[in-house]
Amino acid sequence: MNRVCLVGRITAKPELRYTGSNIPYTRFSLAVNRTFNNANGERQADFINIIVWRRQAENVANYLDKGSQVSIDGRIQTGSYTAQDGSKRYTTDVVADNIQFLDTKRQAEARANNQTPYDFNDAPSAPMNDVDIADDPFADFGDNVSIDDNFLE
Repeated sequence: MNRVCLVGRITAKPELRYTGSNIPYTRFSLAVNRTFNNANGERQADFINIIVWRRQAENVANYLDKGSQVSIDGRIQTGSYTAQDGSKRYTTDVVADNIQFLDTKRQAEARANNQTPYDFNDAPSAPMNDVDIADDPFADFGDNVSIDDNFLE
């Protein structure tokens, strides 16, 4: 089984590109925090290469930016190529099958400016005791409900 699940922040604005057969894709790096601190007490991150194809690639390029937080479900893909100097190079990427946007560009910008995009103190609230009993569809149902065993036959 080859499955990867990651949550992290995009390190640079994803750029949409196209293959020779006009299939859209984008590559970007995802910074994923480690779950432990190093010897100096600092949290470190791993930078993981991600590739996204087709419609998801277009959505990533259009709606995500540096600092956007995403959840990625995908698979590891390895490859190799020969560099111009003749040396063999190896690659490891995560091919994203599913991407969940965990915050938007607007939220990332607001976070960068130490602003809250929505003030929850302004949200209207309705006390629970204002519920009208007349709106209860089960109010006249009685105390007991009887269902015959042959009901579904």
